[in-house]
Amino acid sequence: MARKKKTPDEENKAAAPIDPNAHIAGAGEVANQFITDTLEVNYMPYAMSVIMSRAIPEIDGFKPSHRKLLYTMYKMGLLTGARSKSANIVGATMKLNPHGDMAIYETMVRLTKGNEALLHPYVDSKGNFGKAYSKNMQFAASRYTEAKLAAICGELFADIDKDAIDFVPNYDNTMPEPVLFPVTFPSVLVNSNSGIAVGMASNICSFNLREVCETTIALIKNPDHDCTETLKAPDFSGGGSCIYDPVKIREVYATGRGSIKVRGKCAYDKKNNCIDITEIPPTTTCEAIIDKIIELVKGGKLREISDVRDETDRSGLKITVDLKRGADADKVISVLFKKTPLEDPFPCNFNVLIGGTPMTLGVADLLSEWIAFRTECVRRRTYFELKKAKDRLHLLKALQKILLDIDKAIKIIRQTEEESDVVPNLMIGFGIDEIQAEYVAEIKLRHLNREYILRRLEDIEKLEAQIEDLEDVLNSKNRIKKIIIEELKKVADKYGMERKTDIIYESELEDTEEEEEIPDYSVMAFFTKEGYFKKISHQSWRMGNNHKLKDGDEIIFSSEVSNNAELLFFTNKNQCYKSRVADFEECKASVLGDFVAAKLQMDDGETAIFMAVVSEYKGYILVFFENGKVAKIDASSYETKTNRKKLIKAYSDKSEPVAFRYITVDAEFIMSTTAGRYLCFNSGAISSKSAKDTQGVAVMTLKKGHKVISVEDFSEDRFKKPARYRTKTLPSAGAVLSADDQGEQLSMTDAE
Repeated sequence: MARKKKTPDEENKAAAPIDPNAHIAGAGEVANQFITDTLEVNYMPYAMSVIMSRAIPEIDGFKPSHRKLLYTMYKMGLLTGARSKSANIVGATMKLNPHGDMAIYETMVRLTKGNEALLHPYVDSKGNFGKAYSKNMQFAASRYTEAKLAAICGELFADIDKDAIDFVPNYDNTMPEPVLFPVTFPSVLVNSNSGIAVGMASNICSFNLREVCETTIALIKNPDHDCTETLKAPDFSGGGSCIYDPVKIREVYATGRGSIKVRGKCAYDKKNNCIDITEIPPTTTCEAIIDKIIELVKGGKLREISDVRDETDRSGLKITVDLKRGADADKVISVLFKKTPLEDPFPCNFNVLIGGTPMTLGVADLLSEWIAFRTECVRRRTYFELKKAKDRLHLLKALQKILLDIDKAIKIIRQTEEESDVVPNLMIGFGIDEIQAEYVAEIKLRHLNREYILRRLEDIEKLEAQIEDLEDVLNSKNRIKKIIIEELKKVADKYGMERKTDIIYESELEDTEEEEEIPDYSVMAFFTKEGYFKKISHQSWRMGNNHKLKDGDEIIFSSEVSNNAELLFFTNKNQCYKSRVADFEECKASVLGDFVAAKLQMDDGETAIFMAVVSEYKGYILVFFENGKVAKIDASSYETKTNRKKLIKAYSDKSEPVAFRYITVDAEFIMSTTAGRYLCFNSGAISSKSAKDTQGVAVMTLKKGHKVISVEDFSEDRFKKPARYRTKTLPSAGAVLSADDQGEQLSMTDAE
């Protein structure tokens, strides 16, 4: 067939560029939209979807992803059948959960026995499913692993086919799925569960199954029951020890919020001189603990450790910490608990969806909600069984009537010409309704004998008794409570286990507060007028001792000190900051050093003006003021029992300080004023004070307009006749320089 030739207009139209937005109404236009409208129309539906359908568990203890997976496995016959490949399970679950296969498989992994994340796993697994306590031990691909439902799942699905809960269509309306599981025990507290939604989160710790059942039974009998009497503390799949703090436990039980400290278990192996860690808190991993230990060793805070390694194998978790010869194992263990995640708090947030509403509930309130939920499940199950029994009795009543004249029934059926008339004729002949007539008409010919009918009729009395009993259950709250209690007892007896997590009372703990071990060696310390600090090793100091300083700066402190000595930095804002020589990194003389104000995060405009090196807080801090007063403060006043780094009101703010001194024994000093007067006095002449902000004692009397301008340490060669400048009483005006001292002063000035 010849191709039709295009017209010039058609060719031009085809050659023109195609606008991709031409078919979209309003495309390319910029429209103003209020942010509140955007949040309401776009963001709020997303937030609600995450909260309601993804991240927050419901009263049955499951998130939607868990429920879809387990229900799929139940429908696959994996409750009683053999294991199936995980890939098959993941694929089948997609009919209910339209997410990627990896998301579904990861959900399944956490529910397995092999992963060891749950106290009572819901999935019986075979193969490598990784470990919850290790981020490096990854699970194998779904094509290699197998799984089936664990026996305890029988308690999830026992009443699911008895109309105990509601069903809704799946995402494409091809099959129904349960809204909740009719669990026969409070699984919401038995297995841990966590999720992060939008604007809220949930983190529920696990409790011992037997204790949870006992507590629930006690609450059914007495709504005012104290849960702490039967529910001792959380119980975690990884074991460990729960540090029992009555105040925090009651806070968690009452409000559903708080934290509970959990510590791992370790033991000293004397033969191999090592510490074996075999259980860790649920909030951490082996790798996190090992990394922290390595960090402490490198930082010189755990010098007793020679090596640390992960020796986890098929027998279970094991971290081995090798110790150096002569190391104190108890001390190392105390440091491990204090400074590593081997002791870690579990943050509790019992946020659960109750009737589609997120609610943070305490233990008693949460169990009360579960009791109400289970009560409704039992009521609906009972009603289902009652209806089924009544329907069965209704059919057997028809058999009872036929028993009186079986020949008549056969005759009616044989003499009926059309099949559609069989049921109406039986209804007329025996006075039965359509349902009964249908049942009679469907009886096989071989069953139309007296023996078969008599056996069926024997069930009438049993059904009547059963119906009476079921009606009594529906009309009696106490009967329903007894049924729930019996079910809880059976679950506790069948699946209950001993606690995995020990309980340690805080009063039984040894004081693990250990002083931070600081390497003790001498260094050269320097402090400048502008507030810079340098810590220089002796080797570095010998190689080069030419200081680099800012213009106009000078060294005002230079001494050999111990690396573990404490430093007191007095600032221009009457405050004192505490630090240690070890807190500063070693440097060379050719660098400026650390700016103390920035290093210690001082306030804006604050800078260090004096530094004292203290080892035992003995002696005195002397503060010389412009007004002629001197404050003699006990050094012990600056000692703190806690790790407080900042001390306010470190000295008086009534007058400007001229100089500071730290002395361990009393010494002589020379004070000079703007009037040219000098006074030599001994610090022993003034009394010490324990108050840091004391105004001091008047040492020099000053005329109006004059002030103290300098303070020197006394030396014998400073004056020709030192006695001229000494006085027997204080305060004193001091003395002007003699002619000899003036000449020496001038010559010294000229020399400078």
